Amino acid sequence: PAPAVPKLVGIAGRNREAVAEAAKRYGYQHAYTDWRDMIANDDIQLFDNGGPNDAHAEPCIAAAQAGKHILCEKPLARTAEESKTMLDAVNKAGVKHMVAFNYRFVPAIRQIRKLVDSGLLGKIYHFRAVYLQEWIMPHYNMPMIWRLQKKVAGSGALGDLGAHIIDLARYLVGEVRSVSGMARTFIPQRPWGDGTMGTVDVDDAFVSLLDFENGALGTVEATRFAAGRKNGQRIEINAEKGSIVFNLERLNELEVYWVGDAPKETQGFRNVLVSEPFHPWWENWWPQGHMIGWEHTFVHEITHLLDCIVNNRDVAPIGADFLDGYRNSVICDAILQSSDSKRQVDCVYEA
Repeated sequence: PAPAVPKLVGIAGRNREAVAEAAKRYGYQHAYTDWRDMIANDDIQLFDNGGPNDAHAEPCIAAAQAGKHILCEKPLARTAEESKTMLDAVNKAGVKHMVAFNYRFVPAIRQIRKLVDSGLLGKIYHFRAVYLQEWIMPHYNMPMIWRLQKKVAGSGALGDLGAHIIDLARYLVGEVRSVSGMARTFIPQRPWGDGTMGTVDVDDAFVSLLDFENGALGTVEATRFAAGRKNGQRIEINAEKGSIVFNLERLNELEVYWVGDAPKETQGFRNVLVSEPFHPWWENWWPQGHMIGWEHTFVHEITHLLDCIVNNRDVAPIGADFLDGYRNSVICDAILQSSDSKRQVDCVYEA
């Protein structure tokens, strides 16, 4: 059963007509063109910030100071320094806080975490992940947008896609102590709407080694220049007693291999359909074998947050809180520093 029945009190946007239409379409009581006016509404208890990355810190800090719980889009902020101010604000206010790393709420991903926690996999040796898209390749004729500007986005493929798989690395394996990364911009200039050219000052792609505190070795890679890949995310864990593979394009499934699985003539990876009532999140959905989709991750995410608010539970470790968001930002910053310096960089956490 749902932990609460939320009321849609207010929605904010820059375009008065567009936000009024959105409020009407989705059933919000009020439409705002200034987020400050929305936060001033005492009827609002949960603030959901889905704005561009440069609009995360100030509104979220103000919402925390107003005593509102917060759900913020990922990455938490443009830099680790900015993320730390947000973490400090929610800790001081004592509100619930979540970063929208929705892939934690894929049942198959949650099942991997349960297997890791159970010890059945034994010592983890490797984590590798890729997140591949193509939507800014030359044949798309993509103009300058906010995601290609450092002052707005903070980073490119790293913050947009890489932050997701870095979160999964931390969620499934553990803390990262150092990185060795390389980032690249393939198209350095793109046209603005008026025909003038703008400079792309964020990464189009990156790749990085991860050195985990528990001794595991990881690799993460993300790009928006992978022809044919619309939303290709794949992770693999190799451990002492087995391996697990997850492919987002088949998000209801896991590939699992167990060392010593008998008989030896048929050893190999087995395909597991994660859709049974005993699998994570499935008790509220369909009969086994009836699939769920990407949109369900957001249903699980907001349900978890509402449960934490109503029943005073901790968002983490099931969900990602602002501490997770901050530490993710530290890793992202370190990858860019490593790329610039061509050296391995330690991840220094202040929280």
